[in-house]
Amino acid sequence: MRLIIVSGLSGSGKTVALRTLEDAGFYSIDNLPLGMLPELVDNMVNSAAQSFEQVAVAVDARSGIRGSAHFDAVMARIARFGIRPEVLFLTCEPGRLLQRFSETRRRHPLSREGLPLADAIREEKAMLDEIHANADLSIDSSNLNVHELRQNIISRLLDQSSAEMGILVQSFGFKNGIPGDTDFVFDVRCLPNPHWEEKLRSQTGLDPEVAAYLANYPEVDAMLQSITHFLGEWIPRFEQENRSYMTISLGCTGGKHRSVYLVQRIADALATGRDKLSVRHRDLE
Repeated sequence: MRLIIVSGLSGSGKTVALRTLEDAGFYSIDNLPLGMLPELVDNMVNSAAQSFEQVAVAVDARSGIRGSAHFDAVMARIARFGIRPEVLFLTCEPGRLLQRFSETRRRHPLSREGLPLADAIREEKAMLDEIHANADLSIDSSNLNVHELRQNIISRLLDQSSAEMGILVQSFGFKNGIPGDTDFVFDVRCLPNPHWEEKLRSQTGLDPEVAAYLANYPEVDAMLQSITHFLGEWIPRFEQENRSYMTISLGCTGGKHRSVYLVQRIADALATGRDKLSVRHRDLE
């Protein structure tokens, strides 16, 4: 049985994630008390009436999570059934969460009389920080609409042709913030910037003219070789630890030229022999 636990901050998109998994054939359960999860797994594994091959369960601050020790104890009980749950964690910037709750006029699950929304968001984040840190896959929905979040989940959780570690290589612009769902961040702002070439300014790192411009600089190739060598050496180490997902982010100033070009080159270098590698250009989208 494949079991995906969906957790994260209220307003970050857990409902979208759960519905996406349900549409993909998962038996989905929302807001299950965490302590009941091992009993649920026991019943499903030993069910004679129905076969449960794919199950998704959403747990959050309402589900009785009492810190990482409690969560780890529940995971250990589930492991006795020979199942290793995958944990998907949805996060979002506090300012964006404030905006979403204001727009929808929904009540935050931790809101109490006299407790401001910002404090409720901060308290929930503190409660879930350890689970976030140890999640198999974390997705930051701050800059994603519903359709983009759904596609992100499909491409990273459902498009699996093998048991190998899924890798996402993405570009971004520092002026729009560092992605919150990344394992490695590489800063390439020290490289020559095509933005200052008027004829290249409106183009991107996907265009041949920009690629040719950057390829002429030895330092660009040196940066490419250094990052590729680092990843080539350490990705296998993470795979040996049964890591399921990894996100690698490269950032330049605007996320349009240098980071886009390098992400394409690095993805090409890593793609050999891999089925689960995807590319995203955050600030082009």
